[in-house]
Amino acid sequence: MRKILVLVPFPMTPEELANRQAQSKAVQLAPDIELHYRPVKAAPRTYTSQQDYVLADMSLLEAGRSAQEDGYGAVCIDTVSDSGVSALRSVLDIPVIGPGRTMYTTALMLGDRFSMLSMWEDWFGLYKKVLTEMNLMHKVASMRAIGMTPDNRNLLGGKEEKIFPLLLAAATKCIEEDGADVICLGSTTMHQSAKFLADNLPVPVINPGPLSYKTAEAMMALDLSQSRKTYPAPKVDKRSMIHAMLDAAAAEQEGKTVEKLD
Repeated sequence: MRKILVLVPFPMTPEELANRQAQSKAVQLAPDIELHYRPVKAAPRTYTSQQDYVLADMSLLEAGRSAQEDGYGAVCIDTVSDSGVSALRSVLDIPVIGPGRTMYTTALMLGDRFSMLSMWEDWFGLYKKVLTEMNLMHKVASMRAIGMTPDNRNLLGGKEEKIFPLLLAAATKCIEEDGADVICLGSTTMHQSAKFLADNLPVPVINPGPLSYKTAEAMMALDLSQSRKTYPAPKVDKRSMIHAMLDAAAAEQEGKTVEKLD
């Protein structure tokens, strides 16, 4: 069997992790492909500030640092922020796939301009960060949010009747008012809305998580991985130090309840 490691950007209970694993139902992979989901040990509460971005990079780097030694053929990051992607590419020889970068480049194969559809405006910064790095901001027709605080552990389950119509209305404005040719879901936590939106919109809707899995499968089949010219290996490997840092962070967080978001 060929194994793909999916790194989940928050600590999770088994029930919460199942919400993430459900993304695999939206894509058909080769029979010999296995997806294994691994949550990080500690993480920021959400991704809305530069501090959060740094903590996210560290937590995902630690979670995936041993993927190659553990027998995985590729790594997928389960967040559109692509947190940890660049760092993991520098320490792993197997392909590391970020759903954000993968989604944006795929959108440009399907249309000329795309819109980001999000739960709240606080996520716009993480989109702009990656899009600016890729020099693609000029291809963004718009970013629209529905003003709902996201639940990055329980996702959209039980809230479909309220949230799906809001997402549809916002996406329709992206198309009719902003000129979007493609709709990009702004988070892997929104995956439960993908089919509903695709069935009710006249343009392609990209569900980033499943797309990243299929991309990882293709990279493995074609024996492709990141370039060492772009992602040079560190002169001194500090993965053991990062491991110790995250162990300490997990110990500091142990027993604490998850903070509520405003």
